[in-house]
Parts: sequence; structure tokens; C-alpha cells
Amino acid sequence: MKKILIVHNIYQQNGGEDSVVVNEAALLRKYGHQVDIYFRHNNDIAGQTSVSLLAQAVYSNKSYADIIDKITSFKPDIIHVHNTLPLVSPSVFWAAHASNVAIVQTLHNFRLLCPQATFLRAGKICEDCIGKMPWRGVLHRCYRKSFTQTAALTSVLLVHRVIGTYRKKIDAFIALNTFSKNKYIQGGMLAEKIYIKPNFAEDLGVGIESRADFLYVGRLSPEKGARIFAKAFDIENHGLLKVVGDGEERTFLASINHIELLGALSQAEVRQLMKSCLALVLPSICYENMPMTLVEAYSCGLPVIASRLGALCHLVEDGVTGLLFNAGDANDLAEKMTWAKAHPEEMAVMGRNARDKYLKEYTPEKNYEILMNIYDKALLSCQK
Repeated sequence: MKKILIVHNIYQQNGGEDSVVVNEAALLRKYGHQVDIYFRHNNDIAGQTSVSLLAQAVYSNKSYADIIDKITSFKPDIIHVHNTLPLVSPSVFWAAHASNVAIVQTLHNFRLLCPQATFLRAGKICEDCIGKMPWRGVLHRCYRKSFTQTAALTSVLLVHRVIGTYRKKIDAFIALNTFSKNKYIQGGMLAEKIYIKPNFAEDLGVGIESRADFLYVGRLSPEKGARIFAKAFDIENHGLLKVVGDGEERTFLASINHIELLGALSQAEVRQLMKSCLALVLPSICYENMPMTLVEAYSCGLPVIASRLGALCHLVEDGVTGLLFNAGDANDLAEKMTWAKAHPEEMAVMGRNARDKYLKEYTPEKNYEILMNIYDKALLSCQK
């Protein structure tokens, strides 16, 4: 059985990516693999100077030494990296390569191509930096609306592009879907090094047949399209939209009728909502990669109403596992929600189709099979 060292820089606001890391570690242990963890947390940024933080983000001597120690003591067959920004840094790849350990990197977002990571600028899709030096992102202050922080992040990307870290030191990349893989190929990455493995979720069980209300689960931030569903409810009364999550848009949403703000809920509470609602709403105006909420919705037979944008166009089959609406178009979203409310039987069929898709593509068992195949490919690449 393979021994796997999982490396991840934990975000200050826990999100889907952090959940994927925990779930994958549990999956590997379930199948008998020895798993060790190397985590660094963004809470440790507090009190550091910008110069010190930039130096660490480019190349962390601490992370390099820590990984070498882990390799010496644990002797992993595979090092699987998720997020390196900013404290882990790409020095992890150099440590693995120096020790002749195969390394895999999951591409959870588009950070290696776009400083903002989602190809979104001023509320619209922007691909100005793809396949190019990302200096345009610096001019537009794409990362946290800060010239300094964007310049720092861009410096990290440029340094490691120039010295060949991403090209030479990583044996296999995991893209979450075909759309993501194609974007990375467009950005200059070698197609033969990119393998597709979607996220997975535990089987949540099928919900009730008679469903009501719409559901949103996620951050209440501009790129997630919170104001789109708010406008849709202002246009017409579609019943009730239950909103799980928090963020900067919460204050705005509080004034909208027929929207129930539930705040942060436990996983068990979210699952119960998924089993009783009519549809999950995913109104993102940015390129989503592989929303965990979508996979969880499918597992319990909940169809999805999503933006016709990026990977969502492929993850949601219009009229089969849910409905697509024109991204950013509140009127079109309102029409789709009106139709969904008036056609519960058709929505129930879509829910069953969503469940079938989950069973074929997104179960832990299927995911483990794909992951082992990618690990084998990475080991072969490392041995060359």
C-alpha cells in the first residue's frame, strides 16, 4: 500500500478546498494507506512583515526543511500537494524532487494562471493573463484589490515559471474537470501531465420526493452571484430561498423578501436541507471549478440551477440534472426558478438523474480508483 504525505496551506476562511483535503485523507486511510499530513495555516501570517511574507511565499526554507524531515521519517511514496500559498510555498516541490519522491498537485483553482484565481475582474470574466506574463493583473490590482499584494503574488508565479518549478518538479497535476484542464493547457502546461479527477462526496442518501423551496450554500461574496439571486427574487416571488453561509453580501440580502438567511450550519443540517429543497442555486459569475455543494446535492437527488459559465456548463446538464441560466442575468434566473416551481415532477426526474450521475462519477469508490491510477502515473514519471 502506498504511503502518502498530504501537504496543504489552510485558508483563514474554511472552504470547499479544505474539505476536499480532509475527505481525501480519510478516503486513503479507509483503503489502508498510511497517510501523514503537513499543514501550515494562514493564521500564522499575523505579525509578519510584507517583505518576510513575500520571501516565504517565493521559497520557504522552513517548509523545505520540514518536508525533508517528513520524507526522512515517514518515507512517503507520494507527496500530494493542494495549496502552497503563501507559507508552504513551492519549495515543497524542490524538496520532493531532491529526495526523488513522486509529487502530485491538485489544481483546485486557476491561481497558477491568474493572480485572482477565478479569471474575474470588475465583475466580468477576464482572461488577459492566460498564457502570458500576468503583469496586467498587477496593473488592475486583481488580488484583493491591492497593487502590492498582487505584485507579490505575481512575483511568486513568475519566479517559479522562470526556474521551471511547475514544468520540471511536479510529476502529475490533477484537474477537476475538462474545462479546467483545457484552461491550463491554454496557459502553457503540458497536456500529458494533467489528469482529470473530480471531487467526491459521501453518499448522503436520497431525499423526499415532494420538495419545496430553493437552496443556496456558500460564501456570500460578489463572485458567487448573491446579488443575482437577490434580484431574481425581487423580480418575482418564487417561494423561499434558504441561504446557508456568510460574507460581505449578507447585509444587502437582509433587505430582500422571501430570502431566509440561515448563517453557517453544520454539515448534517445542510444535508437535511438538500434532501427537502426543490433545487440548489449556483449563480456564480466567476469560473467555478468543482463546487462541493454540487456534488453533495447530486448525491441526495437535488437538481441544480446554475450559471451557464465555465465548468458549470458541463457539470450541470441542462434539462437533465438541472437547469442553466445566462450568467449574471437575474431575469433568466427568475424564469428558470419560476419554471422549476411550476414543474415539480420534471424537477424530481432531474433529481433522480443527478443521483444517477453521482453514483456513476462522484462516489468515494470511483474517486479512489481514479486517484490510484494518477498516483501510479506520477510514480512512473518520477522514475524516468
